[in-house]
Amino acid sequence: MAQFSLFGDQTFKTFMKTIKLFALVLGLALWTNLESKAQEIGLRFGDFYGNNVAIDGIFATGEFSRIHADVSFGGNGLGIDALWNPIYEDIPDTDLQWYAGFGPSVYLADNFRLGAAGEVGAEYAFSEVPITIGLDFRPYLFLVEVTEFRAGFGLNVRWRLP
Repeated sequence: MAQFSLFGDQTFKTFMKTIKLFALVLGLALWTNLESKAQEIGLRFGDFYGNNVAIDGIFATGEFSRIHADVSFGGNGLGIDALWNPIYEDIPDTDLQWYAGFGPSVYLADNFRLGAAGEVGAEYAFSEVPITIGLDFRPYLFLVEVTEFRAGFGLNVRWRLP
């Protein structure tokens, strides 16, 4: 069966390498820009294309919103998520907060993926020590190189910065 391509094989490979490099540079620029506003840094444990651990960070964007960013590794590639949480509120009558958001997701490996992720979760900030733990659910819809839906849970453990 013949495979249809708008580009020649070599041109397509060069194009995909350019897209991967652009995504990496964009992710690093976002990380550098938000680093000065970091509120929490830690780890996220969960499955993302075989990656099982991520460096997890929370960055303030306003009084009631934030960026929840992850760089995942531990498998066959590197995953980058930068999710905007426009909803970040207390759960009434508890010490928990809940959050929801969305944003871009990229996976850099032989099987490159680019798409969007959603997120809904709850977290608890200890008052005696500067540690926050949380559990979240993330659905992913990848559109480049293939269209694919994935979802999974993650456990976050973060250190609150002064």
